[in-house]
Amino acid sequence: MTVGGGPVVHGYPHLETVRASVTALYKRLSYDTVHAFDTSVTPADVAFGDQDDLHLGVQRIAREMVRHLRLPDARMIVSFREMEHAAYVELASGPEYFIELNDRFRRHRRDIGAALAHEVMHVYLHRLDLSFPGTRDNEILTDTATTYLGAGWLLLDAYREDGASSQKLGYLTPEEFGYVLAKRALTFGEAPETWFTSPQAYSAYTKGLAQARRDGQQPPLTAAGWAGRRRYAKDKRYAREQGGAAASGGPYAFSVDGGALRVSFPCPTCHQRIRVPARGRVRARCGLCRTVLECDA
Repeated sequence: MTVGGGPVVHGYPHLETVRASVTALYKRLSYDTVHAFDTSVTPADVAFGDQDDLHLGVQRIAREMVRHLRLPDARMIVSFREMEHAAYVELASGPEYFIELNDRFRRHRRDIGAALAHEVMHVYLHRLDLSFPGTRDNEILTDTATTYLGAGWLLLDAYREDGASSQKLGYLTPEEFGYVLAKRALTFGEAPETWFTSPQAYSAYTKGLAQARRDGQQPPLTAAGWAGRRRYAKDKRYAREQGGAAASGGPYAFSVDGGALRVSFPCPTCHQRIRVPARGRVRARCGLCRTVLECDA
């Protein structure tokens, strides 16, 4: 796990990998297991005052992350040392896992929960045998999973930036953390904005929320705006004339199956692609996350 040093990158440079990570979670865990994480870690669960014993407090928060991720037979042994990265976990066979935290967390206790959430998620994904090739994409998967399964709001809250200094944990940008957190909030009906202590984290969440809502406003969904619907109608006419070969600037794609025109598009919840007949109003149900979608295809 990295800790930001220098200018913080903003925007959505990893968005496609983030979306692929959400899809992978639903595929590997199933709808029922994902929805078992309908309650997030709360601020009280990771509260850590300066008067608390450092090592007892760290072990308590590590146990909370183990409990949240339902790893009853896993034991986290946490220590501190000087190192470049924010934290590191040794992914052995278990049941004991050794986590090292950067010495800076001795003085910045409010962010220990964020660091441990990410590292314990590494253990969780390791046990699931769920990973992406390459360090970068695998860390993005870990950040996304931590956030979508209810502990990653801590990672976003660890983001702080002012004129003199900045701090950010993890590989996602602040807006990408906000995006994943908003996807979770829209799915489970949470209001994570009440948990933030960092004003910069709150701002990043609102931007991510706007981006997440745009996922549900793309054609052929009925919530698409006028411009999107007009572009979609034009692309559909062209696809019909060309036998399914339609150039499109949107996320949808046309094909012909048995003489009938069909359109595929990503589910706004899990990003699994859905395929429906391109014949006007139709209701579709995502087979992966069970979201019911109203379409004007």
